Amino acid sequence: MYWMEFLTVALVHLLAVASPGPDFALVVRESVTAGQRNGSWTALGVGSGILLHVAYSLLGIGLIVSQSIVLFNLFKWLAAAYLIYLGVQALRARPAVVTDLADGAPVAARSARRAFVAGFITNGLNPKATLFFLSLFTVVIDPHTPLVVQALYGVYLTFATTLWFCLVAWLFSRARVRAGFARMGHWFDRVTGAVLIGLGVRLAVSEIA
Repeated sequence: MYWMEFLTVALVHLLAVASPGPDFALVVRESVTAGQRNGSWTALGVGSGILLHVAYSLLGIGLIVSQSIVLFNLFKWLAAAYLIYLGVQALRARPAVVTDLADGAPVAARSARRAFVAGFITNGLNPKATLFFLSLFTVVIDPHTPLVVQALYGVYLTFATTLWFCLVAWLFSRARVRAGFARMGHWFDRVTGAVLIGLGVRLAVSEIA
């Protein structure tokens, strides 16, 4: 009965998740520098952040946040500050000896928990995602659609997002891909850091659409 609505949700989500943004940059960086395992944990964190957006959209909190300049700006500045923090950390990267890339070994040991948390916070605090899910659950999805069905849409969005970024993690953690990036050494980290800082600054100065 709701299959047409579901297809619309899936298409809109596909277009949104496929566009490069902070989530994409973070997963790529983690996959290239630390390998598929950590890249996948970051992807899982990003996907889990979707549950947060779905939860407050179903509860109507997203509408409150979007209508409150103070709350919206709080989320916006927290997200921007975190992206800039990650970017500064990346800019401080030093040359590292890349070992055993053929076997996909990580360049440096990283905590899976830290990778997950980074992905979760990056996605969960993104106010652009807040506006996206608010629009999704008020414009694309009929308000009269049962909450159970809407919750199932949310489960799908979480699964699809996680799957997409796990695929990104797999692609950018391949030995040849990592070896190619490794030739640029710490400069890759620094370029990624600059991108993250740029995204953070852009987010900080953005206005509610």
